[in-house]
Amino acid sequence: MADKSDQIEKLDESLLPKVDTYRGWQEAQKIPVIKGFFVEDIRTVELAPWDLKGGLGAFVVLDGTGGVNDAYICEIPPGGKLKPQRHLYEEMVYIATGHGATTVWQKGSKKQTFEWGPGSLFAIPLNASYQHFNGSGSEPARYFAVTNSCFMINLFHNLDFIFGDDFVFSDRFDAVEEDYFSGKGKIYGRFFMSTNFVSDTHTVNLKDYSERGKGSSNMKFDLAGQTMGCHISEFPVGTYKKAHRHGPGAHVIILSGQGYSLLWKEREEWKQVDWKPGSVVVPPNQWFHQHFNSGAQPARYLALRWNNWRFRFARMTDGEGSTYTDVKKGGGQIEFDDEAPEIHRQFEAALVKVGAKCKMGDYHSRCTRKAA
Repeated sequence: MADKSDQIEKLDESLLPKVDTYRGWQEAQKIPVIKGFFVEDIRTVELAPWDLKGGLGAFVVLDGTGGVNDAYICEIPPGGKLKPQRHLYEEMVYIATGHGATTVWQKGSKKQTFEWGPGSLFAIPLNASYQHFNGSGSEPARYFAVTNSCFMINLFHNLDFIFGDDFVFSDRFDAVEEDYFSGKGKIYGRFFMSTNFVSDTHTVNLKDYSERGKGSSNMKFDLAGQTMGCHISEFPVGTYKKAHRHGPGAHVIILSGQGYSLLWKEREEWKQVDWKPGSVVVPPNQWFHQHFNSGAQPARYLALRWNNWRFRFARMTDGEGSTYTDVKKGGGQIEFDDEAPEIHRQFEAALVKVGAKCKMGDYHSRCTRKAA
């Protein structure tokens, strides 16, 4: 007698109706959606009127996000303000251009207002009400925000809950704490900081991070007690970072310098993106990527991503190894001695074009011997 399971018609899952609440909400906003894995300059991206915000906007949903987070660009007209907002997803904000202020408040509490300018970084406390204002009457103000709205909206698939619930997360934001957005922070260990506002990401002091390459520096931030996190990294002229890989969703925003990044899936050809201030690249999940300073000044970038150093949460990755541990030891980093010689030769050729000198120390001789 035939097994009953053999008589059951097998359905192609691709034919089953799939509910994507986030995609439906996104399409209803009727603003551009930027895809791929690179944005050349967030300061010049074309935007469209966005009724929800009361300004201009565009979604940035790059391939490397993996559905764990997303981004958008929003512009406030000269002398204007955006509509008040409140939502049950986390949001980190980087000011690309302009000066202004943001007011934040909880139900039944007084409002707190802080000012920001180009390079400022802050996070919106979870489910707190807030409103952005442009401080200039003649110039627009534009910001880039990374959120976990796609994750949260599809997790609950109920927009009334996401945008209409009024629960107060007093552990995230206490309106009585008047210096909440003062920029004061506490550093733990070498480069782990808890703060809620960074006045200028271009000048904030960083600490040694030679694990990623000689001269590299870094600071990792816990903003407003979020599960999302971020870090700022800088590396000198004539140098580049070690290749590494990690999970999805790291939005790398170039703050200063000129250079390029190589990205590749293991055992496949690499892709190259050339960057400058305002560029954004999001490496896909578990793709190796390597950043090169091919310009004449230090290169600094801000990475807005999933996972905060302070809170234990899902890794959102297919790999468990540390990003600064050698791949030969189970980590996610390729040491200089093990990289393809062509990578270094390409870097030296790029430096010649700008008249800069390679400062990789004795690595060059090792690379030459390996190529031979």
